Order: sequence, then C-alpha cells, then structure tokens
Amino acid sequence: MNDGFNFDDIIEKLKAMSNPDAIRGMARFGITPENTFGVSIPNLRKIAKETKKNHALAQQLWESGFRETMILASMLDEPEMVTRKQMEQWVLDFDYWEICDQCCMNLFEKTGFAYEKAVEWSNRNEEFVKRAGFVLMARLAVSDKQAEDSRFGQFFPIMLREANDERNFVKKAVNWALRQIGKRNLALNGEAIKTAMEMHKIGSKSAKWIASDAIRELSGEAVQERLRKT
Repeated sequence: MNDGFNFDDIIEKLKAMSNPDAIRGMARFGITPENTFGVSIPNLRKIAKETKKNHALAQQLWESGFRETMILASMLDEPEMVTRKQMEQWVLDFDYWEICDQCCMNLFEKTGFAYEKAVEWSNRNEEFVKRAGFVLMARLAVSDKQAEDSRFGQFFPIMLREANDERNFVKKAVNWALRQIGKRNLALNGEAIKTAMEMHKIGSKSAKWIASDAIRELSGEAVQERLRKT
C-alpha cells in the first residue's frame, strides 16, 4: 500500500507549490518569509489526503517549524497517539490565529483530552493558549454531537470570567464559543443568551462586544427557527 508522501517529498512539494504573493500577504499575520511557503489550506488538505496518518511523520513536520509543515502535522497526526505532554508542547508554539485554529480543529478536538484542555487553557495568560481553550469549546460544540448539555454548561462561567480580555484573538474566540454552544439546541441557546446578557452588564468594551454580537445571532429568527425544528 502506498503511504503517500514522506518528509522529504512533502518539503519538495511545498517548495514547488510556493506562492510569493501569498507569502507577502501573510506578513500582516506576523508570518516571516522564512517560515512559510505560501501554500493554501485546500492544497495542504490535498497533500494530507494523499498521505497516510502517521504520528512520527507529524512530529517531524511540526519540529521543522514552517507554517505549512505544522498545519500538515495537525492533519496527519493520530489523535489516539497524542499525549497531554505533546499538546502542551505544541500549544506553546502557537504564535498566530491560523495555526491555533487549524491544530485545534484538525487534531486537538479529536483527542481524549479536549474538554480538559479547553478548561485548562482558557485559564492561561498566553494569548494563543487562551484562544486555543475557547476554540476547542467552539469546535466541540459543533463536532461532539452526542455530548450532554452539561459538558457545555460548564463553559459559561469561564466565558464570563474571561470576557474582559481586550486582546482581539481572545475576545473573538470567546464570542465564537458562546455562539456555537448557543446554536446546539434550544436549552443551551437560552443559557447562552442569559450568559451574554450577564456579560453585557460587566461593562467592559470587550464584554459588551462579545455579548451584543452573540445575542444578535442567537436570538435571531434564523437560529431560533432552526432550533425549533430540531
């Protein structure tokens, strides 16, 4: 059976697909030209699709430190092989939103430690570690279809606690988590709107933005109609 590309194959493929215009555009996200090939996410997914899941290869790709190799590592790693130690090592390498969100979506939410890390990381101070905690909450709300409401209810007090964080990538993640949980079902929708209303009373600029945006979507007719039908 063909396992797809090995490490050297992947590096060569990334070099061949390198896009100078995209590299220049990524500079505004703090990605230096030395750390990216400028390859799009859809093209990275194609490479991952052609390569068998491989924990060892994922470690090698992550450690090479390029944007693309790190995202591919999250696509190719085996969730059942991932340890808490690895998650802690990788999350400390997050330095902008894309690698944070891709890694949480492609890998971390599929591990057995996702709920645990969502709570733990949301209490951390590092911007993209804290963001990762809330991204996990948002993603689990979408992907864990069978989870009890109580698993998500535990997140509402955490959102209230962190609503004062003015950092853009944190407040957007809190908002994302609140909205996604509030779209699971009518019961959680009610809890989410109640939480948002409490959040609005906090008075900080970030708390008011998170709350107002969430209330607007969660109480809107489109969401309410869909939830009534489920």
